[in-house]
Amino acid sequence: MPALSATPQAPLTDRELATRIAGGDQRAFAQLMRRFNRPLYRTARSIVKDDTEAEDVLQDAYLQAFQALKTFRHDASLSTWLTRIVINAALARTRKTARRAQIIELVAPMDDDQAPHDADTAAGEHMTPPPIEQPDQAAMRAQARRLLEHRIDALPDAFRTVFVLRALEELSVEETAAALDIPEATVRTRFFRARALLRESMAREFDHALEDAFAFDGARCDRIVENTLRRLAAIDPSGDN
Repeated sequence: MPALSATPQAPLTDRELATRIAGGDQRAFAQLMRRFNRPLYRTARSIVKDDTEAEDVLQDAYLQAFQALKTFRHDASLSTWLTRIVINAALARTRKTARRAQIIELVAPMDDDQAPHDADTAAGEHMTPPPIEQPDQAAMRAQARRLLEHRIDALPDAFRTVFVLRALEELSVEETAAALDIPEATVRTRFFRARALLRESMAREFDHALEDAFAFDGARCDRIVENTLRRLAAIDPSGDN
């Protein structure tokens, strides 16, 4: 009788991962890191604004989480709990790097009552790249990505992390508020203002780019004149020089 094929095992739930890690299971810990690496890295990156620093922060936070998972009571989601650890680690790294005892203000008082009702609308859907991307297209996408990352880095500290969690990671208003421990109204206001600032800065970049589009510099002008005169001479050799 032929052997039956093994039934694929379902991925462990967050609670199951936490339980195994609390018991010292490092393979479960590796699975947890792969599950949450991207959102947690982006969270750290939104605070320290440096790729290498963000990686270091994430490693520090994971080590703290590994040691603290025995005390995790599941009164919040595992992702929210991890995000808070990453935020604290990123703020600690920022204070250390700047050599000053000042936390980046993530909960600065603001006029949150003026948040528009539609401010919590999620960012637009991600565009799916074409199946085969040409080198020039890849270069343009990379340049656009770097420009966008630079402009996100330039957002005020209080807005940047909210924007990353809402727009990039597509967390809900409730999830973002829980992760940052701020009111939902504050999340709506900061996300709305972050998007407005980002649109404004990108519009300025676009206006500057328009000024240089299809540049007609001196070399191009000279080349057109010379080539035209050369072709004219070939057509009418008796023409005046």
